[in-house]
Amino acid sequence: MDRECISLHCSIVRGGTSKGLFLRENELPPPGEQRDRIILRLLGSPDIRQIDGLGGANSLTSKVCIIGPSEREGIHVNYTFGQVSVDKAKIDWQGNCGNLSSAAGIFAVDKNYVKAVEPYTKVNIYNTNTDKRLSVYVPVKDGRSVSEGDYSIPGVPGTGAKLRMEFYNPAGGVTGRLLPTGRPKDIVDLGSKGKFTLSVVDSVTPVVYLLAEELGLMGTELPTEVEAMPGVLALMEELRCEAAVLAGIVKHKEEATEKSPAYPKVGFVSPPQNYTNPVGELVRAEDVDLVARLGSMQKMHRAYMIGGAVSTGAAATIPGTVVWDVMRESARGKDKLIIGHPYGPMEVDIICENGEIVYEGVYRTARFIMDGTAYIPRSSLN
Repeated sequence: MDRECISLHCSIVRGGTSKGLFLRENELPPPGEQRDRIILRLLGSPDIRQIDGLGGANSLTSKVCIIGPSEREGIHVNYTFGQVSVDKAKIDWQGNCGNLSSAAGIFAVDKNYVKAVEPYTKVNIYNTNTDKRLSVYVPVKDGRSVSEGDYSIPGVPGTGAKLRMEFYNPAGGVTGRLLPTGRPKDIVDLGSKGKFTLSVVDSVTPVVYLLAEELGLMGTELPTEVEAMPGVLALMEELRCEAAVLAGIVKHKEEATEKSPAYPKVGFVSPPQNYTNPVGELVRAEDVDLVARLGSMQKMHRAYMIGGAVSTGAAATIPGTVVWDVMRESARGKDKLIIGHPYGPMEVDIICENGEIVYEGVYRTARFIMDGTAYIPRSSLN
C-alpha cells in the first residue's frame, strides 16, 4: 500500500444482533480528537451510505470496539465501545453495547488476551464507558472460540454456539443511578401535543420507556413501520430529549440530540399480545411477558439491544415503572423476564439480593466475519 495511507489491524465481528469494527488499543492514539478522526474515517462517516468505509449505514452496524489488556485484578481485557454516527462526524462514547460485549469475549479468546480453556472460557471484561464489569462464557475447542452450534436468537439468521453473558452490579451504567430522575415514572407535558408518561431506568444503558398507546400505537408495530411515521419518531425524540434533562444527562432539551444522541435510548412498551415478526412468524402473547420496541440514534433498533434488555429487566423489578405496569402480572417479582421484541422472545435473568440487582444474564451468539488490514488516507487525518 502506498505511503499516502496508514494501516490498522482490524476485525469485523458480529455479536448478537449488532456488528462492529474491533481495533487494538495499542495501535490507536489516546482517547481524543485524533482517535475519533481515525475511527470516523475507517467507518466512512459522515455519509448516509458509509460507502468509503467499513460501516453498514445503520446504527446496528456503525459501531467500534477497542480492546486491550487490563491491569485490574481479575480482569482479562479492557473494552471501550463507541457508537459511530452514520451521517454526522460524531462518536458517542457514553455507554456500552451489550450485544457487542459478547463479541468482545470471543475476540479476547481468539486474540490471546486470555488463556483458552475447554469447554468454556470465562472472559472477565472491564467496560471503560460505564466503569462496570461483565463476564462472557465462551465455548472453546482446540484453543479457539466455537461459532457453530444449535442456539438461535431472534433477529439473526441460522444458529450458533450459545454464549452466556453476566452484567454485574449493572445499575447506573451511564448516570450513576438506577432511577436517574429519582422516580419510577414521570409525566411530561408537551402542551397541545398532550401529556406523556415515561420511566427512565439505567441498568448498563439508560432507556426512556414510553407507553405505546400514548404515542397512538398498538405496540406491535415493526421498526420499519415506525420509521415510516415521521410524526411518531419526532415525538419520541422530543420525549427522549425531555427525559435526558430529567435524568441529568444534558442541561437543556434543545442540546440533547446533538450532545447525547445515543443516550438515553428510547422505546415503547405494551402488554403481551400476538404479533407477526419481520419474517412472517407469529409471536404469541402467551410466550412473552410484555411487548417492547427500542430506538437509538433517532432510528428504531431492528431487534433489541442487550443493554436495553438489561435495563428492561431492571425496570421489571421496580413497582410503578411503565414496564411494571404493562408486563404480565404473573411475571412480577420473578427472576426471569421474557421480552417480546420485533423478532420474538428474549430472556433476561435477574438476580437480586436484599433489593439490589447483583447481576443480569442474557444469552447470545457471536462470530468473526473478517480479520484483516484497513487503510485510510493520511490526508483525512490532517
